[in-house]
Amino acid sequence: MLTYIDWHTSPEIFEVFGFPIRWYGLMFAMAFLAGYQVLSYIFKKESRSLEEADELLLYAMIATVVGARMGHYFFYEYPLLLSDPVKFFISMIKPPYAGLASHGAVIGMLIAFYLYSKKRNVPYLYVTDRVVPTAALGGAFIRFGNLMNSEIVGKQTDVPWAFNFFNDPSLGHDYFEVVPRHPSQLYECLSCLVLFVILMWFWSRKKQNTTNGFMTAFFLLFVFILRFFYEFLKENQVSFEDQMTFNMGQWLSVPVILFAIGILVYAFRNPKKELK
Repeated sequence: MLTYIDWHTSPEIFEVFGFPIRWYGLMFAMAFLAGYQVLSYIFKKESRSLEEADELLLYAMIATVVGARMGHYFFYEYPLLLSDPVKFFISMIKPPYAGLASHGAVIGMLIAFYLYSKKRNVPYLYVTDRVVPTAALGGAFIRFGNLMNSEIVGKQTDVPWAFNFFNDPSLGHDYFEVVPRHPSQLYECLSCLVLFVILMWFWSRKKQNTTNGFMTAFFLLFVFILRFFYEFLKENQVSFEDQMTFNMGQWLSVPVILFAIGILVYAFRNPKKELK
């Protein structure tokens, strides 16, 4: 008889004056703190000011939170938009912010970095290439937060590393019984860590001879090709996905993959320009 991993963790770590400190919030904060350290290191090595890193972090924070929140509602809660638009928009801006979508965060950041690159007069793909290692590291923290929340659970399996999730907060789905499941959050967390190491190695060893945009395209292809296949191991997040051949996460990954291929083609057609 196989022994699986019993996952009894609580989403809350402790309370401060009655206010709960949650694992997901801590991991979200750690994603930005760790990302800033990496970004500062990159900028310092490239003789760029920390003021630029500070400003870029601010752009990234706002874009991530706003983009992820809007993405969740427009991608996963659109039936509410059709039935009750007022409630839709009130729910989107009203705390607590439980729903966040990574695809929305990516869209938000791509827009924000374009605005940053225009303001600072630096190539757009140069900026995104320096940010993607921090995004990979941040993704690892976020997915670990999902694991601590026992959310985005995997489908039933008999692999020896399967998890029994006892505190799953996803209500209203009768298939969330306690059975051995793929720890899909852990798969994505570890994948992001591997990607972070690859990107930092590539930046440290190959950046002088690399076309702007290559690291960005590699990041997007790595994350969203894997995301497409990881979705086959996950339970659907919302009920309307049960009627779909591919779920929403998979459909949203397709245009990102095509966009990444477009960046790759553009990058190789437009050789890297040295910054002044």
